Amino acid sequence: MKKLDKIAIFKNVGSSWFALGLNILVGIFLSPYILHHLGDEAFGLWVLIFSITGYYGLFDLGIRSSIIRYVAKYSATDESDELNRLINTALFTYSGIGVVAILLTVAIRFCAASIFRIPGNSVHLAQWLILIVGSAVALGFPLGVFGGILEGLQRFYVLNFTSVSATLARALLIVIALRHGRGLLAVALITVSLPLLAALVNATIVLRILPVRFGPEHVNRESLRRIASYSGTTFIVIVASRLRFRTDALVIGTFVSSAAITYFTIGSRLVDYASEVVGSLAQVFVPMSSKSDATGDLTGLRKIFVAGNRACALIIFPIAAVLIILGKSVIEAWVGARYVATSYPVLLVLVFPFTLMLAQAASGRVLFGMAKHRTLAVVSLLEGSANLLLSILLVRRFGILGDAFGTAIPLACTTLFFLPQHLCRVLKLRIGVYLRQAFLLPLTLCAPLVAVLLLMRYWFVAHTYLQLAIHLVVGSAVYGVGILWAIWTRKAWQVDGIHDQDTANQVAVGLIETYRQEEEV
Repeated sequence: MKKLDKIAIFKNVGSSWFALGLNILVGIFLSPYILHHLGDEAFGLWVLIFSITGYYGLFDLGIRSSIIRYVAKYSATDESDELNRLINTALFTYSGIGVVAILLTVAIRFCAASIFRIPGNSVHLAQWLILIVGSAVALGFPLGVFGGILEGLQRFYVLNFTSVSATLARALLIVIALRHGRGLLAVALITVSLPLLAALVNATIVLRILPVRFGPEHVNRESLRRIASYSGTTFIVIVASRLRFRTDALVIGTFVSSAAITYFTIGSRLVDYASEVVGSLAQVFVPMSSKSDATGDLTGLRKIFVAGNRACALIIFPIAAVLIILGKSVIEAWVGARYVATSYPVLLVLVFPFTLMLAQAASGRVLFGMAKHRTLAVVSLLEGSANLLLSILLVRRFGILGDAFGTAIPLACTTLFFLPQHLCRVLKLRIGVYLRQAFLLPLTLCAPLVAVLLLMRYWFVAHTYLQLAIHLVVGSAVYGVGILWAIWTRKAWQVDGIHDQDTANQVAVGLIETYRQEEEV
């Protein structure tokens, strides 16, 4: 690998990990701060509105993935005319989608009060929030083209720089606004304005590095057909993802109350943070799998599949152990003791199926890399539909815990009974070999951590960040010793008892070459 390539990789990877870590830290700090200043009702309304407008992501139709792919392709082949047509066609398409999103926002604004259980004194506030957030999301569609271009050009560090700047500015301005007695509308304006400003900065940078010519004459039907052809299956995945993981607030807001969303979100958001960490790692296995598939290297695909899931399990298993054993202490230190009784059961219900899913996060990426993800997309869509139906049925009787079970049951079925068997069938690998090679080592290394955490909790229960830090430092030291042993003995990368140096190095390097994930894929 050339020296310049290595520098670019480390710039992209380092900035991606830094941006991810900062986003999680800001979320951990900002969520309880907003909650305690606005109250349960307003915070729940906040989550509900963003959940509603979050479904606008379906209008993406998988176009962003096409932008990334073809920008990379045309830049590599120096096809400037095709690149110009692609950008203009994507911008024209997204502008039309933005207009539709604004019209939909106006319609939702008038009927939200009749659909969701919003208290009478909050209806007017909810209507303004919908207009503000929905309009910002609509504007984000055409502006998002330039973010996709930067990804296609492998300028991840630029995106990460603007993202980090916007995140820090957003956190600072929200704290200032709340300290000066401003309410939810001010928080919403700050939250949606900073990403739009970052998108404008991205657009300015793109226009400086690419000689793009704009005009209706550059909009091309063939480019539109090419974009639509590639993005079809991705759109199914986007729909499935929304149904699987983004319906909870809507269901709870419809059948329980907006305040109840707060209690559910506290438990589910801890799982979301874990998903972000593992998901950003797993994305690297897409290009690795594509390369092996292109060369017909089935053995390489098997090793990426097994070693990739082992790496994911090495990350999610200790996180899951911490959330299960210390979950009550985490919630108490984070948002306060009064949320523990309601939010911890939600966390407990969700953490098991999410752990099963995230421990196999490399599986879906391998299928994407092989372009054999259509079956996964269909199964995910069926799972999402079952999720929504079960959540509606169970939330009426069991409240937010019923909604959590509505998410957990279909997800557990998919990750237990479909995903392992399907991948092993595609890769012609015995499932017993896969399970043993992928998960025996992570489970073995996690056992001492579990014992130490239980012992520490027996000695004293953590109620503050300092006490919680003591538990985590001791547990991390024990787990870290095991990880160092696995790396030193090369057991972390060895597959089927055969040590392939090239594949081992490929996986090891891949663990730090984390690319920016396409949103909701």
